[in-house]
Amino acid sequence: MVVCLAIPIRAIYGLKDFITERHLENAAKVMLATGLIVAYGYFMEAFMGWYSGSQFDSFLLWNRLHGPYRYVYLALLLCNIGIPQVFWLKKFRVSTFWLWIISFVVLVGMWLERFIIVVVSLSRDFLTSSWGQYYPTKWDWMTFAGTIGLFLTAMWLFVRILPMISIFEMRTLLPESHAHEPAEVKQ
Repeated sequence: MVVCLAIPIRAIYGLKDFITERHLENAAKVMLATGLIVAYGYFMEAFMGWYSGSQFDSFLLWNRLHGPYRYVYLALLLCNIGIPQVFWLKKFRVSTFWLWIISFVVLVGMWLERFIIVVVSLSRDFLTSSWGQYYPTKWDWMTFAGTIGLFLTAMWLFVRILPMISIFEMRTLLPESHAHEPAEVKQ
């Protein structure tokens, strides 16, 4: 989410000297590394569900892969594991456009993960009589849009009122800040 917000703020407020291409490339590398960590976590969750021999864990894994929300789960895997793998290529890591698009894809994947945790877990309970599917209503969509709107409003107010970059960090960039450093001692 930081990259999704940093790139537009960098462009709108002219912060290209402070949020450099190197920062964005390093953010892409972090996104690649966390994608691999998430892949390991998903693999271990599936392996332990299979290896434990528990019918409940096995059913949870089967339900995610073959149940009514299987396309959501596959989209989750694609967004969180598959798409970020393009950052192995430098062409995508250094492109601000692709970094921004892929960071949104990962953000959608993170939202899908929360959806899978809550909705899929509640849709297939221990009692088959309580099984059902979730269909969002207009109130659910408006609440979702409202939380995004509230967050963006608060974030833009924060950016307009408070300094975006710490003044302490800015002082260390000035040439005057290095004037009082002690001279090297020759031996």
